[in-house]
Amino acid sequence: MPKILIVEDEAAIRRVLSKILKEENPSYEIFEAEDGKKGYNMVIDQEYDLIFSDIKMPGMDGMELLGAIRELRPEIPVVMISGHGDLELAVNAMRLGAFDYISKPPDLNRLLHTVRQALDKKELVVENKRLKKKVAQQFQMIGNSPALARIQEMIGKVAPTDARVLITGPNGSGKELVANALHSQSQRSSGPLVEVNCAAIPSELIESALFGHVRGAFTSAIKDKAGRFEAANGGTLFLDEIGDMSLPAQAKVLRALQEQKIQRVGSDKDIKVDVRVLAATNKNLLQEIAEGRFREDLYHRLAVILIDVPSLADRKEDIPLLVDYFAHKIAQEQGTSVKIFNKKSVQMLQLYPWTGNIRELRNVVERLIILGGEEITEQDVQAYAGKQ
Repeated sequence: MPKILIVEDEAAIRRVLSKILKEENPSYEIFEAEDGKKGYNMVIDQEYDLIFSDIKMPGMDGMELLGAIRELRPEIPVVMISGHGDLELAVNAMRLGAFDYISKPPDLNRLLHTVRQALDKKELVVENKRLKKKVAQQFQMIGNSPALARIQEMIGKVAPTDARVLITGPNGSGKELVANALHSQSQRSSGPLVEVNCAAIPSELIESALFGHVRGAFTSAIKDKAGRFEAANGGTLFLDEIGDMSLPAQAKVLRALQEQKIQRVGSDKDIKVDVRVLAATNKNLLQEIAEGRFREDLYHRLAVILIDVPSLADRKEDIPLLVDYFAHKIAQEQGTSVKIFNKKSVQMLQLYPWTGNIRELRNVVERLIILGGEEITEQDVQAYAGKQ
């Protein structure tokens, strides 16, 4: 049930607000503070879904309280209560991050409308944080090997910049995890991360997918459509398996990187885009360049920073942590208890070549959990993990 804090030095105003809110929804929990200092201490002690604060109060006034709340708990919407002479202060409060302001005496309809909007916003903020945490866990890089530590150190240095990054490594090694970490630790993290699997889109459709098209540009273009570059505006575009992109599409990507402009297929109108581009490939692009299948100028545009993701065979010391991580994750997904892998079973898994890398390991862990006993033993690994 929503918790609402009223910080107001006038007892009559506190009573009116409390009465209005309780009549609107009896499930609201109403808390009161007669000054800013007490209100701030209450915010330190527990979470609230909405705070009303008077602007002019003795001691810590509403503006100071707003600043303190924004620093301590920025997700809580704060509605300022202002007298008629406080309009300029109320406007300043909005600039400092207040959700809204209500004039005294409060108008019933305006007050309730603001309450509903503020609580909806708080719910969205909380849900967004939950989803971001879930995404962060989904794309977590597991391990403590020197190879992984070097990659994480590189990400820490590169992510805050807008430098383009080319991520190389074999299939299933976790290149998309690196791309996600670069985005989530960047200044663009509040913007979109748009992924394009260049190998999965037919060559005749890749330009439309990247740049969009206008109605009539080709037979099935029945309406205007934005492409991935526009969808990623203000954020990050991840071009996965870029080594499989056609040469004509490469030429257009090069222009987009050079000029920060694109043209939809069938149009000659330039559209400005603000996009950071990350790319990944499992191919040797220098060899592709030598054989005429990849543009050298595009390679140099993309490879400002190179991050090479090692195969699982090159970081086998991470396998015990990965097995434990996948065992817990799969149990959570399936709603079952976590199965323990005994020491010898994990040691056996470390002897495997893992040509399919982390993706193959995850599949094998799931297979062992489904087919193995209550505790996964070396016999289970021999029976179900495949041959060395």
